[in-house]
Amino acid sequence: MKRRSLVLIIAAIIGLVALGGGLVNVVKQHETATSRRAQTPRQALVASTSKKTKTSQAEIAGQSIKAPQLGKSAAAWQNGAGTVSDGHDTNQVNQPTRQLTKTAKSIIIYYSRSGSTELLASKIAQQTKADILEIVVKTPYAANYSATLARANSERAAQDYPTLDLVIPDLAQYRTVYLGYPIWAMTLSHPMTAFLEKAGGQLDQKKIAPFMTQGGYGEGDSVQQIRQILTRVGGQNNRFTRALVVDGNKVDQADQQVARWIQQVDQTN
Repeated sequence: MKRRSLVLIIAAIIGLVALGGGLVNVVKQHETATSRRAQTPRQALVASTSKKTKTSQAEIAGQSIKAPQLGKSAAAWQNGAGTVSDGHDTNQVNQPTRQLTKTAKSIIIYYSRSGSTELLASKIAQQTKADILEIVVKTPYAANYSATLARANSERAAQDYPTLDLVIPDLAQYRTVYLGYPIWAMTLSHPMTAFLEKAGGQLDQKKIAPFMTQGGYGEGDSVQQIRQILTRVGGQNNRFTRALVVDGNKVDQADQQVARWIQQVDQTN
């Protein structure tokens, strides 16, 4: 009898210890909820604003950048397959980026469909203070990935690239030109091709620094394509730097990679 009583007492003690962790959690949850209820409206507003700031930190020329693929794993992102966009090549809400000065000696010229390349351009701009020009086409690519893929395949087969919808500035003042684009089918995306076909003659004797976002196949033959287009349209004696290649779902983690690359660009004669 005494032995049975002792067993019951020990079991009761173990039960209380086991409940202890859960009880502590319940108390903490209660304290947290009470603390939240005790917040003044102003405190609640500050907390809410702080959260919003974290999601809109990335900007280019004062406008927020959205890239829905950021933070996704390669598997979830499908290495770029299925990437959605806003249906306006990043400009459903924003105005196309055009930040030009009379004194800058470098310019970032980029095209971005879903935001990753735009974010990469913004990181380069922060570290170089270069002017910025976004490539815009008259008919933006669809938000739906399959529709964009079908259009891109058709354009490539016919070599009928999109019509630009921007005034191309005089590029004579710039010594370094950063060219940014996403990789499409292991080559140059079509809006950048269209831009170079039209304005590549202005890039004669300039330092060309290519940067790109990709989904697992690297730079492909994109840099080779840039070289060929520039030669064809009269851009000669260019000095090419090593290309910066960043996974499209990891651009938000690329600050150090960008910094090292910019240092190499500066050191290229």
